Amino acid sequence: MDLKDKVVFITGSSRGIGAATALLFANSGCHVILNGRHETLPSKLEDRLKASGAEYTYLQGDIADEEAVKRLAKTAWSIYNQIDILVNNAGITHDKLLIRMKITEFDDVLNVNLRGTFMLTQQLLKKMFKQRSGSIINLASIIGIHGNAGQANYAASKAGIIGLTKTIAQEGALRGIRCNAVAPGMIKSDMTATLSKHIQKQILEKIPLKRLGSPQEVASTIKFLAQNEYITGQTLIVDGGMTI
Repeated sequence: MDLKDKVVFITGSSRGIGAATALLFANSGCHVILNGRHETLPSKLEDRLKASGAEYTYLQGDIADEEAVKRLAKTAWSIYNQIDILVNNAGITHDKLLIRMKITEFDDVLNVNLRGTFMLTQQLLKKMFKQRSGSIINLASIIGIHGNAGQANYAASKAGIIGLTKTIAQEGALRGIRCNAVAPGMIKSDMTATLSKHIQKQILEKIPLKRLGSPQEVASTIKFLAQNEYITGQTLIVDGGMTI
């Protein structure tokens, strides 16, 4: 896929992996539609988007809210009357041991991570069917592959995304639409920056490459999946060898 002038819609793109992905596609000549729950983009991100020279739009909206998702999908599509690449990146965590986890804490994470991904994809897939083209990339996690203590809700949501990705790929292939997932491992973020040196050392001991990944390395994998037109239904792991 030639990315120039392609329209990319990225949820949860005000920071972290989502922001890095937005910048990468912007610098590749795409028209970028960003999304987040806050009213405006962080000024540093906005400055970098402006410097790229790309056309971009920011849409506020919570993908856990069904009506908000319908509005988001309708508004995003109406900007260019097309969306070529959808990146379902928005996600949250609420970690707690399973025996102490409230039902609402389990539901909240699934509502954003899995249900939100399903709802937005459902709205835009209908339009992509008529367009007869499109690439959908969902953000999973290695936690969805091997689980993790204290993250029953997150693991369930990300495992669900992997299964959902395979189904979307099978249904979408009938109309030339591909769907893949990316499963990051430990990536540099605001959350990992607050971990103690002892915890960071324990994590690094489990990673053969002996370092955390960067949001840009995940973004480059998302771009690869968007461009390669003979990959669908796959989950690419980006974890420095942690799952070997």
